[in-house]
Amino acid sequence: MSKIDRLLQEYPPRYGPEWGSGGIFGLKYFKGVLYYTLAFEASAYFVDDEIMEYRFSELGPGPASGGDTYNAVDVVDDKIYFGGWVHNPAVFKGKKGFAGEIDFRNKYSHVHEYDVKERRVKLLWKDSIHDEFRWAGEVSQIIYDPVKDVLLIGRSDGMENLGVYELSRDGRNFIKLSDVPALKGSLYLDYACFDMQPDWVIGVDGVQCLDLVRRVWVRYEVRDWAGSSLDGYGVQRRTSGYAVSAYTRYWHFMRGGVLVGNPVEPEVEKPVFVRLFDFGMNVYAPHRSNALNLGGGILAVFNAGTHGFIHPHEGNPEEVGLRRYFNTIAAPTTLVYITPPQARILAVFGARITSMTKAGSRVLLAYNTTPNLGGKDSTPIDGGVRGIMSVDEYSLISSSNPPLTIRVHGWAVGDSCFGGVPLTGYKEAELVVRSSKPNEIIINSYDIGLPPLNYGSEKHKLSEGVNRIDLRGYRNIVSFKLEKLDADALISIYLS
Repeated sequence: MSKIDRLLQEYPPRYGPEWGSGGIFGLKYFKGVLYYTLAFEASAYFVDDEIMEYRFSELGPGPASGGDTYNAVDVVDDKIYFGGWVHNPAVFKGKKGFAGEIDFRNKYSHVHEYDVKERRVKLLWKDSIHDEFRWAGEVSQIIYDPVKDVLLIGRSDGMENLGVYELSRDGRNFIKLSDVPALKGSLYLDYACFDMQPDWVIGVDGVQCLDLVRRVWVRYEVRDWAGSSLDGYGVQRRTSGYAVSAYTRYWHFMRGGVLVGNPVEPEVEKPVFVRLFDFGMNVYAPHRSNALNLGGGILAVFNAGTHGFIHPHEGNPEEVGLRRYFNTIAAPTTLVYITPPQARILAVFGARITSMTKAGSRVLLAYNTTPNLGGKDSTPIDGGVRGIMSVDEYSLISSSNPPLTIRVHGWAVGDSCFGGVPLTGYKEAELVVRSSKPNEIIINSYDIGLPPLNYGSEKHKLSEGVNRIDLRGYRNIVSFKLEKLDADALISIYLS
């Protein structure tokens, strides 16, 4: 571990034309090698006895930017397969006033191979549409198919060449398997499952699973999200986070919570949506990170600041409206340990945790102080401070709950259900509602058991002014809904 400890450092802002900040992605400890990609500098690192740096020279002359922002990595035999996207050479178009943009004509999607024994990087595949404003689908997921001995590639972030693809391990054959855009996925039994996200704004519509034996697709579409939700309410902007398989269920995390169950045979166990850390139109979400199977449970991250806007595109009223939602921080980043029927908050962090891996008895966490930005917020440098920290595995999962404050505005949640806050382990839990008018609030209680169980709901009257509700009687997960819309309301949850 002393070799890895040398890397537990911070990376300050450096040259890397893109929007806002990237992060440290693909963090993977495998056969004595620690791999990760630093974005937006487009620097891939492989660390064993020495530190090897790769600047994506196989894609262009440089200087490069980008690298990976979705943790597209998998390991097979003595190989580390890593993917993502890179601008090479990167072209910053300059600024007009406070606004900036870059040129996408040199943006490539890619998959590389690192040979652990030979300490060698090899480009397997690349793709670009060479357009100033549009780009080919980024590589956001790599899943090794152990039946056919190929790589399955998920692509959803982009304008063309989206869906699920099959890439031979020598890089010679690249075949499209599904036209449905897919951002993230996981092996599930003898299937490879991905989200279905045909509309980026709406988010996940369901799950598509490739039968690795019969080579046919099984698709499960969620037609009624309120009917599939444990608390009986729908969910907005279900943008995809990450997926994992555990307890013979497929878990797909998204903004608003997690869809868990059997998407292949829903008649055996229909997938259920469990609301977790849903704060309305806020970008608090399990975005641009990954989950870990830790101690037989699931270690999941919900990030405080994943995306943001400072300067929206001119003439785009939607971006102007989103700026308020995206730039409001509802709560710190939380690290949650799911061991059904309970979910427990283990730790709180700053803006976001971008990737995690297990190395011996340590859990390595990559962090970033700054979100990805949008609109006209491109700069010639990565604007965040990124780094890697290390925590002891057992100390992490056996730690006491950290104090947590959540602050939600009425205008952010509107008339939708919100919350999904795990209370397990907290001795003190209080809901404080500063209401602008007489109202009622519905509190829903449920767990994340297998299958998940709804404990019912209760109504509490709210008077104009400050209302305090003791939550200590709820020992599982709670979500909330205001009976009447109150844009001026301020809802706070205090846990200790």
